[in-house]
Amino acid sequence: VQLQASGGGLVQAGGSLRLSCATSGRTFSVNVMGWFRQAPGTDREFVAALRGDSTYYTDSVKGRFTISRDNAKNTVFQQMNSLKPEDTAVYYCAARLGLFDNDPRAYDYWGQGTLVTVSS
Repeated sequence: VQLQASGGGLVQAGGSLRLSCATSGRTFSVNVMGWFRQAPGTDREFVAALRGDSTYYTDSVKGRFTISRDNAKNTVFQQMNSLKPEDTAVYYCAARLGLFDNDPRAYDYWGQGTLVTVSS
């Protein structure tokens, strides 16, 4: 499974961005798609995940971020609204073959990161 993340950039606080994660390869084996982020000097943390029709979010992004997929395009999106400076991080998409888990160590495949910078 190959993952290609894109859509990061510089945005002012209160603005929006949409991240995309294009998937290819043996995607039929993937059960969960997730987004994680890592700010400088911190551990990689869970942001959101999608399994079937179920979505999962970390508390700090609930109501602001939305994860979705376009099956025809084999792409997963993360719409990020009302962005805050503390959302600044490198964002990664990841795929897991098993059931939902918010531990990044549980994910089997990773895309390269895309940098999101939110200015105050």
